[in-house]
Amino acid sequence: MAELEIHHEVEGHDPKGKTIGVVASILAVLLAVVTIISHRAHTDAVILKSDANDKWAFYQSKRIKFHNLELGEDLLNAMPARTPLADKTLVRYASEKKRYEKDSEKAQESAVDTEKEASHIEAKALRYDFGEGLLEIGLVLTSLYFIARSNLFPVIGIISAVAGVVIATLGFVM
Repeated sequence: MAELEIHHEVEGHDPKGKTIGVVASILAVLLAVVTIISHRAHTDAVILKSDANDKWAFYQSKRIKFHNLELGEDLLNAMPARTPLADKTLVRYASEKKRYEKDSEKAQESAVDTEKEASHIEAKALRYDFGEGLLEIGLVLTSLYFIARSNLFPVIGIISAVAGVVIATLGFVM
């Protein structure tokens, strides 16, 4: 039986490569964290936009009911001879109009507030996206050290990654 000889190519001991490998691993973890936060922010923004759309639909339904009451008033006022029932109905319509006016104002305020909150979260998500992109660039550039053995790549990569972390952190504080 023939013996197999396995030859291993072993590069010299590279402590700098080991350090850069650890830095790249840390950048990968930071990238994963920022990516998850970014995706959550986008999801929250979509949910809030959907909620705002529901609130605007509720507002519109209240306004339609309000305008229907106005139409009813116009029709009753256009009748040549008004009955006591018509007068009673007009009084009821007036109180209903007040209620629908109040309800629609509340719905409008709620919809506007929800849209503002969604816009705020979208702005945060944009910061997370920029941070994520810079972290990705930093990770790739840092990893290029292992191909090119040039110290320039990790330096530029770390600068990019630091900028990415700073920009993503700004998303938290805004």
